[in-house]
Amino acid sequence: MDKGQLAVDNFKTGLNCAQAVVLAFQDELKLDPLTLKKLSISFGGGLGRQRLTCGAVSGMCMVLGTVLSDGVDKLYIYDIIQKACKEFKEQVGSVICAELLDGETAKSTNPKPEDRTTEYYKKRPCAELCRLAAEITQKYLGLNK
Repeated sequence: MDKGQLAVDNFKTGLNCAQAVVLAFQDELKLDPLTLKKLSISFGGGLGRQRLTCGAVSGMCMVLGTVLSDGVDKLYIYDIIQKACKEFKEQVGSVICAELLDGETAKSTNPKPEDRTTEYYKKRPCAELCRLAAEITQKYLGLNK
């Protein structure tokens, strides 16, 4: 299954960027959709729409940490997270939401998200950032497309 496309599809249903990536890996996480949505909702928009770390990156890290970590060995999982984030950054230039968004959108920290319209999707790279984060996650999990 192509997790990248699944993350894009999830985002286009109205999920935030973190949720879109996390829910793409529901089978691997072995948790119900509502629990996954609740765990990841606050990471959207760069941590509660503060434009900090990209929510898609946060979702990627949540999945990798949950699936690959034993919950104790920080060195192992930090190494993987740093490599995955470096790969993301090399492809799009940053892991910071505000840097990935241009113009007024990047400055807005209003907690109310914009309506998901055709114009919204045209001006935002978020769906493709979800795709990239999910593809990198899929790679590190060793899942075939």
